[in-house]
Amino acid sequence: MKYQNEGFDPENIEALKKELAASKKTYKIIEGEDNNDEFVNFYFIGMYEGKEVIYDAALYTLRLHHSSELYELAEHEAAKKFPNFKGIKYEEDENGNLKPLSSEEEEIGWFITEIIMEMEEDESVKVQEFVDIDTNHDYGLGLDAALNLDYIDEKVIAKFVKDFNDDTLALDDTLYSFQSEEEEDA
Repeated sequence: MKYQNEGFDPENIEALKKELAASKKTYKIIEGEDNNDEFVNFYFIGMYEGKEVIYDAALYTLRLHHSSELYELAEHEAAKKFPNFKGIKYEEDENGNLKPLSSEEEEIGWFITEIIMEMEEDESVKVQEFVDIDTNHDYGLGLDAALNLDYIDEKVIAKFVKDFNDDTLALDDTLYSFQSEEEEDA
């Protein structure tokens, strides 16, 4: 039987089970340059509507989620103020150095920075832990989750997968606001 979504295909699920058993882990990190100590993309097997499925998970810190929300709102404000705004694109020259921004892009960049600083100072953006499941995902089920942790490591991922699959995941519904960390003078 051909599955429209390969993440529901029992053959793919079985192949991932074997890979996980060989690695002695409950998840498989999807290699990518976006993975860091505040964001990790990984696969794991779980249940959905009584059937096994592969979850394509993105787990990140609440601080990173807060930063993303701030930036998204600031970009929205920039789009209202600058009708030609389509996002700031950084380009590299042939030596790998960043090319200077146009004067308009620079002005927009400063505007966005100021908006973010104001929202942080006012603590007008608050976020809380969450798990969202995307049932219209390309591969299996998409899962986005933000947890109030300083970093995401293998221990955190393993606990998340266990708690999610055991239906014991307890999310903190407290609303949080974060401040940007100031750069330390060297």
